[in-house]
Amino acid sequence: MTDLSNGNEQVRALNARQVGGAEQADTDPQETAEWLGALDAVVEHVGRDRAQFLFDKLASHALSLGVESARTNVTPYQNTIPFEEQPRYPGNLELEERLAAALRWNALAMVVRANKAYGELGGHIASYASAADLFEVGFNHFFRAAAPGGEEGTGDLVYFQPHSSPGVYARAYLEGFLSEENLQHYRREIGGPGLCSYPHPWLMPDFWQFPTGSMGIGPINAIYQARFMRYLANRGLAQTDGRKVWGFFGDGEMDEPESTGALPLAAREGLDNLVFVINCNLQRLDGPVRSNGRIVDELEAHFIGAGWNVIKVLWGSDWDALFSRDRTGALLRAFAQTVDGQFQTFSANDGAYNRERFFGQNPELAALAAQLSDDDIDRLRRGGHDVRKLHAAYAKALAHQGQPTVILAKTMKGFGMGAAGQGRMTTHQQKKLDFDDLKAFRDRFRLPLTDHDVEQVKFYQPAADSPEMQYLHARRAALGGYLPRRRRVASTGLIVPPVSSWGQFALDSNGREMSTTMALVRMLTALLKDKQVGPRVVPIVADEARTFGMANMFRQVGIYSPLGQLYEPEDLGSMLYYREDTKGQILEEGISEAGAVSSWIAAATSYSVHDLPMLPFYIYYSMFGFQRVGDLIWAAADQRARGFLIGATSGKTTLGGEGLQHQDGSSHLAASTIPNCRAYDPAFAYELAAIVDEGMREMVDAQRDVFYYVTVTNENYAQPSVPDGDWPALRKGILKGIYALRAQQEDAAQAKVQLLGAGAILGEVIAAQHLLKDDWQIDAAVWSVTSFTELQRDGMAAERLARLGNGIDTDSDTDTPYVTKALAASQGPIIAATDYVRAVPELIRAYVPRRYVTLGTDGFGRSDTRQALREFFEVDRRSIVIAALKALADEGAIEATVLAEARARYLSDAAPGAASWQC
Repeated sequence: MTDLSNGNEQVRALNARQVGGAEQADTDPQETAEWLGALDAVVEHVGRDRAQFLFDKLASHALSLGVESARTNVTPYQNTIPFEEQPRYPGNLELEERLAAALRWNALAMVVRANKAYGELGGHIASYASAADLFEVGFNHFFRAAAPGGEEGTGDLVYFQPHSSPGVYARAYLEGFLSEENLQHYRREIGGPGLCSYPHPWLMPDFWQFPTGSMGIGPINAIYQARFMRYLANRGLAQTDGRKVWGFFGDGEMDEPESTGALPLAAREGLDNLVFVINCNLQRLDGPVRSNGRIVDELEAHFIGAGWNVIKVLWGSDWDALFSRDRTGALLRAFAQTVDGQFQTFSANDGAYNRERFFGQNPELAALAAQLSDDDIDRLRRGGHDVRKLHAAYAKALAHQGQPTVILAKTMKGFGMGAAGQGRMTTHQQKKLDFDDLKAFRDRFRLPLTDHDVEQVKFYQPAADSPEMQYLHARRAALGGYLPRRRRVASTGLIVPPVSSWGQFALDSNGREMSTTMALVRMLTALLKDKQVGPRVVPIVADEARTFGMANMFRQVGIYSPLGQLYEPEDLGSMLYYREDTKGQILEEGISEAGAVSSWIAAATSYSVHDLPMLPFYIYYSMFGFQRVGDLIWAAADQRARGFLIGATSGKTTLGGEGLQHQDGSSHLAASTIPNCRAYDPAFAYELAAIVDEGMREMVDAQRDVFYYVTVTNENYAQPSVPDGDWPALRKGILKGIYALRAQQEDAAQAKVQLLGAGAILGEVIAAQHLLKDDWQIDAAVWSVTSFTELQRDGMAAERLARLGNGIDTDSDTDTPYVTKALAASQGPIIAATDYVRAVPELIRAYVPRRYVTLGTDGFGRSDTRQALREFFEVDRRSIVIAALKALADEGAIEATVLAEARARYLSDAAPGAASWQC
């Protein structure tokens, strides 16, 4: 008693801060009682709705008089839905309880068996123990499946809390989708039919729809998925009415900025097709989420402030009788004085402890518990473990219109694990249970298992004709089928139009000056006009459309807004005015790269989620792509996204004047680490056309699970036409990653040095070729490298084939890397220069047949002109010449005096210390 009572004053002070300030002294108790009595009478005789109306009117009137509330949006610590408004539960409680017990046991058995045999595998028991009922109410009564050949527009989307994946596997086992062998290979995916640790569509492409293993990604993706469903419906592309997006997340997960950053968007666009269920078990991985506060209060205020409908499910049905007998509000006062750290301690202890430490705080509480035994107190469940309370909340969430809904469900982490883990600080790490703990779990959930079964940790499955199994299948049949399930390919692809219909200008540029960013926008503008592909194109920007020259699209296809345009835009008289439309095609996400890439993920996975292939182009400052939201891009790869990521204003020296945090020198290095990302850095418009054409054919025609990252620049320079010769061969080189620029050399075989250039620096490489010829009478050949990443992957595949032989499954059909073959007939040292860090051209060093020198833009960026930046980072034409001459001198092909003379001529004007890449 002492610890609690001594802290009560501090808790009251904390509570006052949480609700907006200290409570003022009542100077006229009688007047206060009259006001409260009047409100009580309205509730009793007219109803809560009328009382709510009057309360809101009074609050609005008070604000008009300058009287502001000192309280935040926090309601008393009780269920939102009172007992008398709770509908009758439609399910069979007894059968559902038996099924839930089987699921709990099999989920636990998976983890215990794996760690009994292989101690390093890990896994989680406690999270699903707390979330089981949250899931099961949905599975039995709410989650609608998109059955094959079913009605168009059916099927809910469910984002599962990742640490609870064993429970989802356990249900799929009872449903017959997974075998016992699958369960035995939990977290062992190599050499057997294993199950991945968390939801990973890449590893289980027929099962998981959404990757949620990285905290915070699930919530923001769920919001933008719900928004994209409305986008499809408003544009007339898909019927999504009635479909819901369910997101199950942890209270600790809501600390992630991605979890809460997009909440206002969901409310602003009225996404009542979205329901969050927050598992408030009050614990993170290491301890309480808010040890000295209350996370439920905090989340309630946050969601209400963001414009969401909030439903709290805090106390189970066993508490109803206590609340009905509590005439003085003793329970709510006690809750208001109890912080989450103490709630966790209560959940970790038995009924006797809770009688003394909670109900023993004052005579009023003690009287409420006087008729309860210690076992009765021990069985007082939190609301998240009561299917009747949860069903009422879910039903109310589905009926609510105009707002997204969040259900704050209070649970116990490790529920039912007893002394082995319920409410313990260490419960998240609990992976093994001894025999006595397993028996206690069996007895707690009344499982029909013998001691031998328990000792062997056998999986349990009721007989196929048992009432439990018949009930399980009947409930899922009523809801359209089973989930999670994933569609691998769309039922129909898209016919890609010929490149001549949208990119002919790039093939026949004839030296017209333009940036590759502008070339990309022109291609996109033309694609939008195509009758089949055009409606499926989804242009996405994060508040930079005008920067990228996309303003003409405002008029052409409009900016999506569910409200249309309720104002007269300032630039209405302009041809390029800012036009919003309910059928708008552009997704303009504001200053949120995380939001924009989440929209891209929703569009890029539409082929699977909605059986509707879409073609998203997310165009952004390349520096704000992989560096800022790389985790989301990795999740997109896991989800088998198909679409284009366009890294505009790319490179470290093309974005003159912007400086350190805008200049990208590393995104291609990050892209190279993602197995299904095709990364390209084209220099010319015709290269870009070949890449976009191939990307569309690969993703929406052949339906391969890849996505393309293409960097484009903002530098205007003369764009050459496709060189004369064999276009198919040239196109192959562009897509493989390297080809010789025939127009820039007499004969690569006669050149003494080979110059490799990529993207923005290819122009400097061509200029360096002329300097070598004019100043030093040295012939150089120029090669355009469109993708060091693709060359490296080809090289690794060929290397593996050579090492292991033809009997293996490999992506390569030859044991000689493409870049090796391409350069084999040439001679002399090979110099590569890019606008990225040297690690990018270094990707292919193992496959370059001779001396290889790389130049790049390592270090922090600067604000200056393009030419100054290139000189600073030593990727300009003179630096390339010096690198070539140094390599030739090292090989004895030229005299060392030539190199010395070149240094004296080219470096005399260089700024002192400019080459110090460390800073």
